[in-house]
Amino acid sequence: MSTETLFHRIADYASRPDPYPLYAELREHGVVRQDDGSYLVGTYDEIAALLHDPRISSDRRLRTVPDPLGPGQDDVPPAFIGLDDPEHDRLRRLAMRPFGPPHSPGRIDALRGEIARIAEELADGLGGDGKRIDIVDDFAYPLPVTVICRLLGVPTEDEPRFRAWSDTIVSGFDATPGEDPEQRVRSATEARRAMALYLGELAESRRGHPSDDMLSALVNDEAPEGRMNQIELMTTSVLLLIAGHETTVNLITNGVLTLLRHPDALARLREDPALMPQAVEELLRYEPPVQMLPQRTPLADVEVSGVTVPRGAPLILVLASGNRDPLRFAEPERFDITRPDNQHLGFGSGVHSCFGAPLARIETQIALTTLLHRLGDLRLVEDPPPYRTNPVLRGPRHLVVEPGA
Repeated sequence: MSTETLFHRIADYASRPDPYPLYAELREHGVVRQDDGSYLVGTYDEIAALLHDPRISSDRRLRTVPDPLGPGQDDVPPAFIGLDDPEHDRLRRLAMRPFGPPHSPGRIDALRGEIARIAEELADGLGGDGKRIDIVDDFAYPLPVTVICRLLGVPTEDEPRFRAWSDTIVSGFDATPGEDPEQRVRSATEARRAMALYLGELAESRRGHPSDDMLSALVNDEAPEGRMNQIELMTTSVLLLIAGHETTVNLITNGVLTLLRHPDALARLREDPALMPQAVEELLRYEPPVQMLPQRTPLADVEVSGVTVPRGAPLILVLASGNRDPLRFAEPERFDITRPDNQHLGFGSGVHSCFGAPLARIETQIALTTLLHRLGDLRLVEDPPPYRTNPVLRGPRHLVVEPGA
């Protein structure tokens, strides 16, 4: 089959359980132009260079050909991850002030105890009576969404509203060949608007009445860069909430699935829990929750591996392919929880590297440690499990396990 349809094959739901052979095919060609005018890049060095190249924009509105993932949510302004400097830098700095160093260096570490308590409470609810457990619904989803809602200051009784909104927003980026994307994009836009209005009103209620949460800090903290306006506050709050749990859900679930498929690694982690931070880094390389960055656009003609990518063309950086590039990683298809020099692309790189990476790492380390400690031997009920339809944020939709024989 022609490489011109490689992205369609990757996006095809049938490829979701194992897209890695397609990524290997992509690496053989380096850069592949698709029949819709987009370009795929799958080699580590080229992806890393492009992530640091100031000629590569993150603003999808600058594209001169249709987006391969369908129309964007045009009437909703982009959050800062969809902007370029200097606006990206200004808004990211404002968002980071209450989130981490240098202004709030202890905030994430201070959450360790709270995250551990939430994980233990969820583990208590899993029971020990031999029943089946859905790792996604019973543990991997409620843990990070509870953490991010508490971090932002969302009332506990309102937390369930965010799952429906978030699922709809993320489905707006699904790419099903042959499907008319307009309805899913319209639904995603409406959900994003509803979440933005809710979070904006919640933040405004904290203005002049500061409390110890991020929304309060965003509206009350006077930074050298000033303050966010209402629209910026709403789009940033939506980004923080969605980015604060969606990728972590997949990372935890992919982690459980991978460890159950590699019992030697699982046994070693049970014997030596101190290896968990290294194991999470290997999971980010081996089964990254964000498979690709589809929203890059060259601001000028750019040569990549001898191929000229024209200005305005959609540029898709396939991070998961770069993470298994044999020119960068020895035995890249092997899951090795003690892998040295593991400079993976799981959180991207450059000015747009994932600002929530420290929180995602801590949540996943605690989540997997808790599950390994509290649950005995488990068996996958279905392998491969059913996956979410999204080819960008890849992870099981359900991961049902039961006690092993």
